[in-house]
Amino acid sequence: MMNQGSGVRGARRPAVARPAAVAAVAAALAVLAGCSASAPGASGLPSATATASATAKASSGPLSATRGTAPGTRVSPSGTPVRPSAPVSPSALPVAPPSVASLPQTSARPRTDDLAFGNAVHDIWLAVTTGDADDALPAFFPEKAYVQVKAVGDPEADWQGRLWYDFTLDLAAVHQLVPPDATLVKVIVPAQYEQWVGVGACYNRVGYWNVPGARVVYRAGGVTRSFGIASFISWRGDWYLVHLGAEVRSGAYGIVDDPEAGEGVPGPPGGC
Repeated sequence: MMNQGSGVRGARRPAVARPAAVAAVAAALAVLAGCSASAPGASGLPSATATASATAKASSGPLSATRGTAPGTRVSPSGTPVRPSAPVSPSALPVAPPSVASLPQTSARPRTDDLAFGNAVHDIWLAVTTGDADDALPAFFPEKAYVQVKAVGDPEADWQGRLWYDFTLDLAAVHQLVPPDATLVKVIVPAQYEQWVGVGACYNRVGYWNVPGARVVYRAGGVTRSFGIASFISWRGDWYLVHLGAEVRSGAYGIVDDPEAGEGVPGPPGGC
């Protein structure tokens, strides 16, 4: 259930939400969701297979929605009691060094079974459970990389006023949905829907890998539930979240992508 100002997107219906302050930039990009992908060769980068195997990949994480608690009293090797340490709070983990965002793109295909993606999952779930968007910043598509990708007049303003702003709205909506006792089960990435989005598509001047419709599966109160991630895209062989609830919207509303009982259905294919 969502408060006013939030939305739920089921069955992949068109989403709502874009702040009036960035309407000019958003109007130029409103067609992004309808852009079709092109082959890797169109980017000038080395060619790669345009589709993946039909088997979806999954990454799991042990994070709980509750912060760490202080351990019990310990005894030092000398036999002296040691006072309990302060509660240990989870912190965001790096997906890649910050300098990577300034380097040129590559056609390297991202994986979902490596440390980088495991850290991204950690950061996304941490942000969902804390409600703090900054916890997901290392897992979010970097601004400096976005400046290289998008052939628009002011990509920095678009990243700040549309891409990141929309993410903060969507995260707030998801945070309201997920109970405090929830634990992450896995993130399902539909490898069969991975595609290379090349130069010229979706206002791109640099290509990237895109995968839509991943599923975040969690348990709360003994019940398995899930919600979608609208889109991951790649930078230099790592996946980054770029759209959480929806790619485009018509107002300043947070959107939860297809929340379901059970694991839900990944996809559909397409998007930018």
